[in-house]
Amino acid sequence: MARIVAMMLQRDGYDVQTFNAPEDFLATLGAEHFDLLVTDLKMPRIDGVEVLRRAREATPDLPVVLITAHATVKTAVAAMRNGAFDYLEKPIDNDDCRAVVGRALDMTRLARENRYLRAELRSRYALDNIVATSDGMQQVLDLAKRAARSRATVLVTGDSGTGKELVARAIHYHSDRVGNAFVAVNCKAFAAGVLESELFGHEKGAFTGAARARPGIFERADGGTVFLDEIGDIDLDFQAKLLRVLQEREVRRVGGDTDHSVDVRVVAATNKHLQAEIAADRFREDLYFRLAVIPIKIPPLRERPADVLPLARTFFERMTADQGRHLTGWSQEVEAFLQSYDWPGNVRELENTLERGVVLAQGDRIELDDLLVTAAAQPQDAGPTATTETLQAVMDAAAAKAIRAALAETGGRKVEAAKRLGVERTTLYRLIRRLAIDDKIS
Repeated sequence: MARIVAMMLQRDGYDVQTFNAPEDFLATLGAEHFDLLVTDLKMPRIDGVEVLRRAREATPDLPVVLITAHATVKTAVAAMRNGAFDYLEKPIDNDDCRAVVGRALDMTRLARENRYLRAELRSRYALDNIVATSDGMQQVLDLAKRAARSRATVLVTGDSGTGKELVARAIHYHSDRVGNAFVAVNCKAFAAGVLESELFGHEKGAFTGAARARPGIFERADGGTVFLDEIGDIDLDFQAKLLRVLQEREVRRVGGDTDHSVDVRVVAATNKHLQAEIAADRFREDLYFRLAVIPIKIPPLRERPADVLPLARTFFERMTADQGRHLTGWSQEVEAFLQSYDWPGNVRELENTLERGVVLAQGDRIELDDLLVTAAAQPQDAGPTATTETLQAVMDAAAAKAIRAALAETGGRKVEAAKRLGVERTTLYRLIRRLAIDDKIS
């Protein structure tokens, strides 16, 4: 029977190995890898349930399909309780067998992809992988690593572009909540009433358009982490409601009268000085202390110059790989600029600058002109308020001008425009979206 089932599955392209005794199969565990086990239930010496148990001890995520001539509800329930994926009844129907094997292997594939993605996420957001050469950032990462082990609320502060969300995600992925959701919410992007419904949910008929009840982010992220970005921009009325949720660990949907318990870890972030907001009566002091159980302040890039070149190299390696460009590096003039510039836009501005250099480089390395620094460094006689913060705007404007010209020359054909600009098509699409360029050529 093993040979017959194997022949049928091999015709469908599967690689099948057969065993005529359960002992022979069990002896291979650990030495060989299998994606699926199909085993008879009634066998001499060792039955199928025992084979299932031992196989899953060695490989916990191995799906097992049992074959039985005595398929009853009791048999099926017993098999499922012992971890079987499914069962087949003798005589085996080929189509049924193919269907069960296909579903089981789909589950194996999804489990493998899930492990891979989790590993990728852990790698990307691992605190040890965050570039931090300076003492200030080393202290930030040490504090974040210790905070991750708790369920305490964390408040991350720092200028725009310093990487507050990166630290928040790292805290989540180093915590015991990593298997559950991480949901980021930009509080500034919602009006107060909309934000309340988004976070706490609403009942049917709570407001015009509420055709059905809907749980909010706090309920949907139960067991996980909610990242509240721009927390300093919520109004006082909503601050009181958020304070109650943090204290009671219960949410009440808009238009509802029932409280729903939630187990959510909150990480909040802001680029505002909340102590000054408290003094100006724009932020509740009790909410501040509830949020800042563990306060983490990320220093601006200008205060940690030791991080600039390591960050730039990291961005360069990632972007050249993403763009498929084979660049050797950058010139000494570029390096001098990277080290001397004040970086008012922090890490985000540095990342954008490196991306622009990689995209616009005409030779085998990035030159200063590729960063459009010459245009940005024109005499700053516009008055005492002029600062180098205009660099980002100048570079964006120059890139937008070049893209518009290429689109005009090619009649709006983006593939041809990307070739003329020397960039990948996906890069051009991303820049068009980010720079809000009208790509419709009349």
